[in-house]
Parts: sequence; structure tokens; C-alpha cells
Amino acid sequence: MASNTFGTLFKITTWGESHGKAIGVVIDGCPAGLALTEEEINAALAMRSPGRSPYTSPRKEPDRAEILSGLFEGKTTGAPICLLILNRDIDSSSYEGVKDLLKPGHANYTYREKYGIFDYRGGGRASARETACRVAAGAVAYKLLTAQGIQLTAYIKEIGAIRADFEEECIEAMRERARKSPLFCPDAKAAVSMMTLIEEVKQEGDSLGGVVEFMATSLPVGLGDPVYEKLEAKLAFAMMSLPAAKGFEIGSGFRSASMRGSTHNDCFSCVEDLVQTETNHAGGILGGISTGMPLIGKVAFKPTSSIRLPQKTLTTRNKPALFELPSGSRHDPCVAIRAVPVVEAMLALVLADALLMNRCAIL
Repeated sequence: MASNTFGTLFKITTWGESHGKAIGVVIDGCPAGLALTEEEINAALAMRSPGRSPYTSPRKEPDRAEILSGLFEGKTTGAPICLLILNRDIDSSSYEGVKDLLKPGHANYTYREKYGIFDYRGGGRASARETACRVAAGAVAYKLLTAQGIQLTAYIKEIGAIRADFEEECIEAMRERARKSPLFCPDAKAAVSMMTLIEEVKQEGDSLGGVVEFMATSLPVGLGDPVYEKLEAKLAFAMMSLPAAKGFEIGSGFRSASMRGSTHNDCFSCVEDLVQTETNHAGGILGGISTGMPLIGKVAFKPTSSIRLPQKTLTTRNKPALFELPSGSRHDPCVAIRAVPVVEAMLALVLADALLMNRCAIL
């Protein structure tokens, strides 16, 4: 199986399976001299961990990362950074009864067809458990970015048909407010409605989709490398590599199709010798290169595929069957919630890589 590596200069390779002994990530290309602790990485992992609230999976994974290499006296050395995360709360027995069924909405059919073998215990490499590795690596990228004055965040924008509505403010304040919410939603009123809806759908044995919005500020002008390494292209590639991701947009996104050029164009102005645009429909990117305006985008996530309702399917021998979740199964009623720290991590990884790439652009 190839394609387990992401990035060009700031590069990560993740490994491990959902119900294996451990998962982990190797970070290559992190500059030397960056102050880093396990506590900073584990704080990020705690945001993604299941069991954080009644609105996520009850699986109790402590998600503690151990730094095995690349650190000396509290600073990165420039050598590869290897992070290990043990899998502790594992119960593979419940998967025995459904191992010969094709799970609707899951990857076991395509993996089996492509590779001739599939680790049915929790989904193996196809499991969202792999995203813990991305969050751990993202914490390192985040530290690198904040050292350069760049700030970023992600939060729930929509769940089901309920949309958060709030005025943008200081990005750090938004980040803090989102993290205090059990849904990572900065709009407290909308979050209450979302929680009520999740409880209703959960009782019905069904699930919900959602939209995660991300934002980065204080970016330098120039990040992104046309033609095939445009910043929005790298972001789209990163976000669409996430489990359950089904849509991506930057700036006005799909709404741009119904706008006119006279409305969509962001007119330039100069304030205190700083070039900026009066609007930001482009989402902080022109020609694949950052403009210095806030970088804003969204990722849409499908409803959780694992639901309690019985679903028509086939056996691995193509015989009609009925798929029902095994007793004791633990799943998220809305995967978009736990996707928030993962989206933020992928944003950090893309920007850290782009920042290092930009150093090669001009003498």
C-alpha cells in the first residue's frame, strides 16, 4: 500500500491500524531549534479524542503520544521526529460477526477488491483512528507557524440543516470559544440546537453530516507554488484525504458560481502602506498564492456511515444480506465534530510546508 506520505519539505508518513498495537507518524523536514514538548502534542490529541463529550464515540482512547526521536534538550534537531501512540481501548471481538459482510458506506469492499485482503477490525488503515497521527504532526506544524506569527483555527459551521452565525473576531478568541464548546462551535445558541438535533437523530439510530470551517490569519503574501502546487489545490488535496470528507471550498466557494464579476472581485486598497482587499471572496488566495488576507475555507463531511438502523447489503460472496451493527459498537453520531481538530491539523501541515517551500522561491 503506497501513498501514506503527505507534504514536500515538511513531510509526514503515518502508519498503523485501528485495532493494531499502535499507530504513529514520522515527521521529516521540521527545522532544527523549534521548542517542543510531548505535552503540547498531547493537548492537541485530547481535542480529537473520543469520549470527549456525549456527542462523540464513547471509545476511551487516552491518545498519548511519545516522542521517540528528533528532540534534544526540548528542541527539534532537524532529524526525523517519530511519534508513537499506543492503542489501548481495543475490542475486536464485535467485528467477528460482520467480517463477511460489505459495510454500507465503508471502505471494506474497495480495499478488499484492490488489495485482496482487508483488516476488518475497525477498518484498519481506512479507520478515522489514523487521523490521530495527523493531529499529532499538526501540533508540531502549528508550533512552527505560531513561531512565525501565523494564527489558525477550525470550528463547526453547520450540522444537519443548522448553521452557526457569528461575527468574526480575533482568531485566538474564536479558537478559544470553539474549544470550550462540546461541538467546537463558536455560536453557543446554534450549538444548543445542534446538540438537540444530534440527540434526536441518535435516538433514531441514524447519523448527521456537517461542515467544518477553517481560517488562518497573518499569513505572508506568497505562499503557494503555481501551477500544480497552488495553495488552494494543496488544501483541497489535504482536506479531501480525510475520512468522510465529501466537499471542499475556498472563499465564496460554490456561491461564486451565482455571483457576478463586479461583485465577486475583491477590490484592492492601501491602509497604512499595507495592500489589502475590501472584500475577501477569494478566501485569501489569488493565482494559487496567498494574498495576506485571511485564508478561509470549508470542508463538508458526510453523515457517519455506521448507524444502528438495519441496511441492505451483500456478503463477500455476493449474497443478499442485512447489515446490523454488532452489540456494543461505538461510533460518532456526527463525524464532523471530531473532524475539527483534524482539519486544523491538515491546515497547519499545508501551511508549514508552504512556508518552507516559499524560502526556495527567490534569492
